[in-house]
Amino acid sequence: MGIGLGPFNLGLACLTEPIAELDGLFLESKPDFEWHAGMFLDGAHLQTPFMSDLVTLADPTSPYSFLNYLKEKGRLYSFYIRENFYPLRVEYDDYCRWAANKLSSIRFSTTVTEVTYEDELYVVRTEGGDVFRARRLVLGTGTPPYIPDACQGLGGDFLHNSRYLQHKAELQRKESITLVGSGQSAAEIYYDLLSEIDVHGYQLNWVTRSPRFFPLEYTKLTLEMTSPEYIDYFRELPEATRYRLTAQQKGLFKGIDGDLINEIFDLLYQKNLGGPVPTRLLTNSALTSARYENGTYTLGFRQEEQEKDFEINSQGLVLATGYRYVEPEFLKPVRDRLVYDSQGSFDVARNYAIDVTGRGVFLQNAGVHTHSITSPDLGMGAYRNAYIIRELLGSEYYPVEKTIAFQEFAV
Repeated sequence: MGIGLGPFNLGLACLTEPIAELDGLFLESKPDFEWHAGMFLDGAHLQTPFMSDLVTLADPTSPYSFLNYLKEKGRLYSFYIRENFYPLRVEYDDYCRWAANKLSSIRFSTTVTEVTYEDELYVVRTEGGDVFRARRLVLGTGTPPYIPDACQGLGGDFLHNSRYLQHKAELQRKESITLVGSGQSAAEIYYDLLSEIDVHGYQLNWVTRSPRFFPLEYTKLTLEMTSPEYIDYFRELPEATRYRLTAQQKGLFKGIDGDLINEIFDLLYQKNLGGPVPTRLLTNSALTSARYENGTYTLGFRQEEQEKDFEINSQGLVLATGYRYVEPEFLKPVRDRLVYDSQGSFDVARNYAIDVTGRGVFLQNAGVHTHSITSPDLGMGAYRNAYIIRELLGSEYYPVEKTIAFQEFAV
């Protein structure tokens, strides 16, 4: 039983579809597949190549590949002539919908309310009254939008970036907009709003806690960290070391596309030819407080290197503050069967299991503290699913790579 249907569990559904020995069902609360629809900006693309689709790196012959999707849609030659390996974000979402519509193992509009353990089976109950029983669970509920503590309970109409496009027009009617965040989504929104700043005439601020606007580190030897060898190495490090590295390695998967950083500078240069543009870019500034009164946000920041506090008043507020895993409430009845570390997070085993048996409940994503940058990486999704399928079957249906890197991580 798969609970939640993001790209990772959808990939698992695709890869298990032809396996007669596995009887799988995947439940999703939404009425259809949806992947970051609020960020389908024109030209926005994945930061990983098309081979990081749902299936290819586990099974290049799968009918659910991105190339087969392009062939069926009549766009394969256009994609070839485009000579760009990075699918558009809206295109990737459409591809996932295409794959989901081909599968018989998916049920949309099905919200799980409780999971219990009875007679050596996991019993999954839904909002609609359905009851399912399964020997194994694979959790793919994803990571919900993260709202900083300073903004908890804050009034007004502020947005998390996950809802940006739906509310963009309303946002641009305001006299001032402040964007808080440092990653790819923040950069895409800033570029989008800056492009139209002279049309709407708002003051635009971009504030980040990071010391600078970090580019995504995408060199080939660094990419070898998305490898089985690095998972083996990272998983065996002391827990405290893993958590320290988790904080230090954010630039490896949360940085900004280098070309986009340059495009932002070029656009700023162009816009300023006619005089100063009403925009500010501020680094090293952590959001410490926020209040909303009479249509205006008063945002308190701490410039961490100068150790100085300052405020920005803004009618609009966009939080590009990312996503964080929250353990689903429906797992409460089986918490005694799950394994946690000293920080209260799932202690995800090397084989992605999180239960006391080490082979009953598996976790998609949400394992940066145990599997490093491979956890959210789309390119490692097929590898993880091939690994989980081997655990489910007790034999290797899809080849599971053991060594791919030229470098050595451990002595």
